[in-house]
Amino acid sequence: MSPDLSVILPRVLIVSRRSLRKNKFVDFVGEYHLDLLVGYGAVPVIVPRVSGLHMLLDSFEPIHGVLLCEGEDIDPSLYEAETSNLSREELEEIRRIHASDTAIDREKDSIELRLAKLCLERNIPYLGICRGSQVLNVASGGTLYQDIEKEVSKKIHESQRVKHMDYDNYDGHRHVVKVVENTPLHDWFRDSLEEDKMEILVNSYHHQGVNRLAQRFVPMAFAPDGLIEGFYDPDACNPEEGKFIMGLQFHPERMRQDDTDKFDYPGCPRAYQEFVKAVIAYQKKLNSSTTSVPGPLKLDQAMEKKRKNIVRSFFLARNIYTTGQRMNPSKESELQAGAEFLESNTALSLQQENRLKQMGATVRNAGSYIERLRMNEEREDLAKNVMGKMSAEQLSDLLSFYHMMGQICSEVLDRKLNGIVHGIGC
Repeated sequence: MSPDLSVILPRVLIVSRRSLRKNKFVDFVGEYHLDLLVGYGAVPVIVPRVSGLHMLLDSFEPIHGVLLCEGEDIDPSLYEAETSNLSREELEEIRRIHASDTAIDREKDSIELRLAKLCLERNIPYLGICRGSQVLNVASGGTLYQDIEKEVSKKIHESQRVKHMDYDNYDGHRHVVKVVENTPLHDWFRDSLEEDKMEILVNSYHHQGVNRLAQRFVPMAFAPDGLIEGFYDPDACNPEEGKFIMGLQFHPERMRQDDTDKFDYPGCPRAYQEFVKAVIAYQKKLNSSTTSVPGPLKLDQAMEKKRKNIVRSFFLARNIYTTGQRMNPSKESELQAGAEFLESNTALSLQQENRLKQMGATVRNAGSYIERLRMNEEREDLAKNVMGKMSAEQLSDLLSFYHMMGQICSEVLDRKLNGIVHGIGC
């Protein structure tokens, strides 16, 4: 039997873009991205743009790398757009000219910003192309121009103005960028640069771009109008050690000669090559750090039976809670184990203590018993004795229950909020 490559090879998450086709939404990712990742030795894992998915990103672990690459404009409220001097008339004109890009997709924003922040927190390799570079900057505290033509081009001399979007020559359009010395981009395109100019031609598909660059980043390329076309984190740029955090405003994967797959420059695929190199190193580092983790604790027969009763109680409570069905009174005793476990084990902080007491009562009174939800003084006193008496196995069960209840609450809340938005009673 052949080995499972999705386990052996590192996993790179890519969020899809949603498009309407024949009255149905279709999620897609550009094939050039996928081909390059596979070609250099990574497994692309497509994260579909589905409502509520931003709450389920833990399901995609392990994450060895993230590539964000295309999509609509980011919600302006996420990057201090109130500081913009654009008038209402100008904003309406922007929406009219760039109708396909200004249709905000808040769910995609939520998914991608969570992934970007996760990469920044864990030092997971990240490559942002076009919108992906803008997401990275916003996630790090930077801001964007809502429209380059309105906010940049009109304020500079005509000789410095750059056309960043050409709908009539979408794939063929190029403009000059000046590469900054001693940066990764300089290294990748070194053989294609003239020493006195340090310039290359790049494609361009955007009407927005970096305004204030987040403090942690360093520019790698500028357009003649001053717009930053590439940036990176110098403290997180060592592919051999699994470090790679970078944003490119242009699309090197699409910089190809007409009717061929030949790149404009030999350096075009290097961003993907170095990114995957970092992803592979990160996976190895992650695997080596988990090999020494001790195995699960072994329980004796009595404790194992007790553990199963508690887990059974939790799942029974969840089913009653989510379906709203009345439970057979004969099964009420099965809720007892979970309720007693929660009520006899409390957290150290007052907030966690109250949360545990509420959970214990909720388990006991799930569904049809919710009206009897009360905690007496005796249970409150018992609840204060907990955490020190809890075993590692009990702590593990409690952590699982927290996670389960969090997902349940999120799902129910989403349904209620959607019902309110669409005028449906909850």
